[in-house]
Amino acid sequence: MASTDRPSHQTHYSQKNMLSKPDPNWVRSDDFHASFLIPHDDALERSLKYSVEQGLPEINVHAGQGKLLNLLARTINAKRILEVGTLGGYSTIWFARAVPEDGQVITCELKESFAQVARNNFEYAGVANKVKVLVGPAAETLQTLPSDEKFDLAFIDADKASNLTYFLQAKRLVRRGGVIIVDNVIRNGTVANPDIDDENVRGVRALLAHIKDDKEVDATTIGTVSEKGYDGFLYALYL
Repeated sequence: MASTDRPSHQTHYSQKNMLSKPDPNWVRSDDFHASFLIPHDDALERSLKYSVEQGLPEINVHAGQGKLLNLLARTINAKRILEVGTLGGYSTIWFARAVPEDGQVITCELKESFAQVARNNFEYAGVANKVKVLVGPAAETLQTLPSDEKFDLAFIDADKASNLTYFLQAKRLVRRGGVIIVDNVIRNGTVANPDIDDENVRGVRALLAHIKDDKEVDATTIGTVSEKGYDGFLYALYL
């Protein structure tokens, strides 16, 4: 999360987590495919457990999505990755493992207490040397990052009301030909429902409206069902 003028971390996370109750079939399918494609990983499992023990909400990406993010970063040979919304660092670990030894993941987190949990998880996973956590409102933090040190990929998973702000900053910081991914843009279908109008939905709609007329990016949204429910992500290529 990354904005001081939004509801608290806990309030926003609760709203996000309540959007869709996963179908047991989706959970079973996730588990089945993961049993073949995602080996047990002590560091990742421990990061989830430790985060919960420290009181963080369980709204991290699921294992399949974490693996996808890792694969996408490796596919484009990403060396520098920007993440907006650290939480306990689960997705950050996936990214850190994707970049080379001299690569870097810069991740923005609003709360120092969450950042401390994430740093602990990075140390345990052996990736602390590749990760830099910036604490504070991300809308402000991103403005301090120099545009001459380009990122290959940006992953936005923070307060949805600020999606457009984060996206525009990501465009400034990502190289041409780089990728910007924005999570939670389907929201159980509520974004397309004209009868629903909360700040999270408005944030996604504002982003979509901007991208429609932004000739510098080409993008699509992919809907997903998983152990986390019905949601999806936006994948944008900076032309």
